[in-house]
Amino acid sequence: MSADNTLGIGELAARAGTTVKTVRFYSDQGLLPEATRSSGGHRRYGPEALSRLRTIRSLRSLGVPVPEIGRVLDSGDSLEAVVARRLDDLGTELAALRWREAALRALHEGTPDLLADRLELIGAVSVPPSTSALAHYWRRLLPVRLSARLRSAVTEAAVPQPPADPTPDQVLAFARLHALATDATDHCLTSHRPATAVHPDLLYDGLYEAYQLVEAALRADRAPGPGEALDCYAAAHARASGTRDGPAFRHALTVRLAAADHPVMARYWALAGELTPGLTLGAADLWLREALTVSTAAG
Repeated sequence: MSADNTLGIGELAARAGTTVKTVRFYSDQGLLPEATRSSGGHRRYGPEALSRLRTIRSLRSLGVPVPEIGRVLDSGDSLEAVVARRLDDLGTELAALRWREAALRALHEGTPDLLADRLELIGAVSVPPSTSALAHYWRRLLPVRLSARLRSAVTEAAVPQPPADPTPDQVLAFARLHALATDATDHCLTSHRPATAVHPDLLYDGLYEAYQLVEAALRADRAPGPGEALDCYAAAHARASGTRDGPAFRHALTVRLAAADHPVMARYWALAGELTPGLTLGAADLWLREALTVSTAAG
């Protein structure tokens, strides 16, 4: 160190265990201010530069971007906040890597004649995958007069989240689900949209309660049939239609639901089931429709 307690760029680099090129880069980025210049125009740094340079290198080794390091050093941004953001970013990066690995395995494990189709299908999905197309699909599918509260609740329950550590089959299932939602035209939606009830809020509130009862029935290992879940389901349809539940209504409801069944929705729920560890709304509804069929047949 010179008489004025400054360090030359070479000495600073040597003490920090790095290169002159690295020190010059951080100086040019504004992270390592010069204290002065020598008479020959060479950079000189104050005694605090060594500690600052070590901090910069430590943060860079953890992948913290240069602009964020600048905020830590000069703008009062806390180190804890920067570390927390980096953890969030790293989680996103790891999720993307896991998705890419499973996607590549899905391509690698397929037969050559399927490769081009699978590549196009998987390539249409962002990485990490977004569920925005599925949410948009449900917002278009649900009744217009449904309240914002229920529209949001149904959409959240109906849209499966991509697994954090997907298998190749799950990558394909999500990609097919994404394609189904993206390709749905207004005409297609009309063809498989559930019949609009007179009071849609009454219907969907009742269905939500019935689906919860199905979960309880499945935990008790009960097969589809008469019971509290079915009574709740039938009552919801009756209230929404402005009529009363009863044998005649249940028979008519069985016929109406069978006629309204659509292969697109069946495919949606089959694919969603590959992504959801628990009970999907579609699986709960299928259980209840089977219970309704069993009940009316027995009656």
